[in-house]
Order: sequence, then C-alpha cells, then structure tokens
Amino acid sequence: MLTNSADIIRRLKRDGFVLKSTRGSHQKFAHEATKRMVIVPHPKRDIPIGTVHAIYKDAGWDRD
Repeated sequence: MLTNSADIIRRLKRDGFVLKSTRGSHQKFAHEATKRMVIVPHPKRDIPIGTVHAIYKDAGWDRD
C-alpha cells in the first residue's frame, strides 16, 4: 500500500484521474468516467494509514 503522496498522485494520474484544483496543501483529483473525487494532501511523505485507506476507498482501489 502506497503511503507517499507523490506515489499516490502518480497512480491516480495513471488510472485516469485529473487534477481539478489545489487549495493549500490539498490537491483535488477527479475521474471523468467514474465521477469519483479524491483529495490528497501534498507534499507529504508519510500519510497516516487512515487517510491512505480513505484515499484508496475514494479512488475505488483494493487495499494491496
């Protein structure tokens, strides 16, 4: 499971998510086909595991 924000953002982009907006240290990504919205704190090396689980759930990913 990825816990680094840069790695998570890289995977989001690879899966078709597009950066919609940035507010402070949080970036909002949207997927046009699935209408999913994911917010990622960035830059942050180690995101707390609960936040990572929420990001995975919002993105529709299985926990590896």
